Amino acid sequence: MTVLPDTTALILEQQGSVLTIWLNRPEAKNALSAEMVDELSAVLDACRDTRELRTIILRGKGGFFCAGGDIKGFKSGLQGGEPDKVEVARGNRTFGDLMIKLNERPQVVIILVAGAAIGGGLGLACVGDVTIVTRETRFRLSETSLGIPPAQIAPFVTERVGLTQARRLMLTGARFKGEEAVQYGIGHLLAEDAADMDAKCAEVLAQIALCAPGANAVTKSIVFETTRLPRADALDFASRGFADCMLSEEGREGVAAFVEKRKPAFKHR
Repeated sequence: MTVLPDTTALILEQQGSVLTIWLNRPEAKNALSAEMVDELSAVLDACRDTRELRTIILRGKGGFFCAGGDIKGFKSGLQGGEPDKVEVARGNRTFGDLMIKLNERPQVVIILVAGAAIGGGLGLACVGDVTIVTRETRFRLSETSLGIPPAQIAPFVTERVGLTQARRLMLTGARFKGEEAVQYGIGHLLAEDAADMDAKCAEVLAQIALCAPGANAVTKSIVFETTRLPRADALDFASRGFADCMLSEEGREGVAAFVEKRKPAFKHR
């Protein structure tokens, strides 16, 4: 099994090739404390280079996904005298680093959203490769109603829902539920309740198990580079990834299985 760091604000459950990360501050509606952000970042670092883990699931304890940033923590940080602007900016940027890590892990990332996803919680929902939401889940980008911008999640939300929708949601603090979240592209699958969400997650895990983990990792990197590189450079990057996979043990097994009309026996199923 992958060696994972000790955590207090998170609960980690590894079953085979699947790691489930539970946000575990139900008394605070799983608000993102500095400790939780640091722990989640450390867990993602530990997962980065292992192919033993095919899938990472992120969800919240207490029937609530995430209430966003820890506003009480923000307030206490302002009470110790005049805060340093550089330190405030650095602390905010830390969450952006976490968002990048979660967004670009080589594993398939599934986000299960029940209860509510507010502010940064909605941002987290936007970086799942597969995000499943329940019909009654509440969503809101509430930052501007608190006098602050949705700074670190803005690029990820905009990438997910598009510029015009992102502007409306951020500048009005509009409230909406699961069905609309799927319509906007935040969620991929709509579940009727928590039990249905777990059932849909099991179906997705079964689909992922049919795919080669190395090929999935390379595919994610190709997808991201298509948004960053000029077209010709992106195609060059993709061709090198294709060659690496074709000549790998996974690629050889996949081709052999197709020719022999059998299911491939990929590692870490």
